[in-house]
Amino acid sequence: MKGWMGRFRAFFLLGSLALVLSACGKDNLTALVPKGYGAESSMDLIIISTVVMLFVFAVVMLIYVAVLLRYRKKKGQEDFIPKQVEGNKTLETIWTVIPIILLIIIAVPTVTATFDLADNSGSKDGLNIQVTGNQYWWHFNYEGQEIQTSQDLYVPVGEKIYLSMKSSDVHHSFWVPSISGKMDVLPENENKMYIEAYEEGVYWGKCTELCGPSHSLMDFKVIVVSQEEFDQWVKDMKNVNPDNQPQDAVAQEGKSLFQQNNCMSCHAIGSSPTQIGPNLTNFGDRSKIAGILDPTKENLVKWIVDPESIKPGNKMTGNYPEVSEKEAGKIAEYLMQLKPSEVTPESAGN
Repeated sequence: MKGWMGRFRAFFLLGSLALVLSACGKDNLTALVPKGYGAESSMDLIIISTVVMLFVFAVVMLIYVAVLLRYRKKKGQEDFIPKQVEGNKTLETIWTVIPIILLIIIAVPTVTATFDLADNSGSKDGLNIQVTGNQYWWHFNYEGQEIQTSQDLYVPVGEKIYLSMKSSDVHHSFWVPSISGKMDVLPENENKMYIEAYEEGVYWGKCTELCGPSHSLMDFKVIVVSQEEFDQWVKDMKNVNPDNQPQDAVAQEGKSLFQQNNCMSCHAIGSSPTQIGPNLTNFGDRSKIAGILDPTKENLVKWIVDPESIKPGNKMTGNYPEVSEKEAGKIAEYLMQLKPSEVTPESAGN
């Protein structure tokens, strides 16, 4: 009895812990609360699959319990052998046809949703964005808009956004759990899908393909705003002049240091062609630094001085002259002032 009670307590403790941990997470980083068309389609498939699995489980358990009770060994029947049913065509037909029907119930909506989410027939009249996966960051090129950004993808609410995705190095996978399904991002071919968000807000995105030591840190955000705010953001981004000088002296020194240390050879500001590093046009408006750090000057200084300690395997490490914390502070002051628009992640949904 004592051992049984111990096992029961352990099972209860683990079950309670699993229940508590299931509530842990971040806002807009779950496929179970869909806020977009793709995520809603995925949730429908999850429900269908779950219902089918629960049905199979219930039927199997019902048969198991019935057989256990009816045909259990009874006193005086130790040598009793139940009637054998091998070769029963009716039974074999039933347990062959039923799984086929269940598979069809799952397969038809799955295949339909897959082709639906890959349908880009309306892309000619819609907003088209080229998505490039890099170790370990994302780049977004707004076709026909002369706008390029990295890490934060701005889109209007309630509109289909057509994405053409390709990798510059290894295999990646694009996933915004709350608003879309997943899509592989490969170097050898271009994959396409569309996303459509129902609500304004900031949605977390993830790379879901193991792509190197900092794979788990390859985060990005989708900033969903109203159509009016998006139009304003587009206008503001188009008006960016990378030659403009910051207003205060520290930021001016920071810009000079930014140029002297060859940062411009990897990073672009404005609509310049994509470099080997993230575009910094609206860096000061980003919700995260390097996709994972809170946007503070202190964190930016740490990133500039020693990026390898934050994102192992990144391509920034060793590609610029060593800078002191004082110099990094001035560069950080300049970068934190790159705020071309009042439409920001903080204003999304407010």
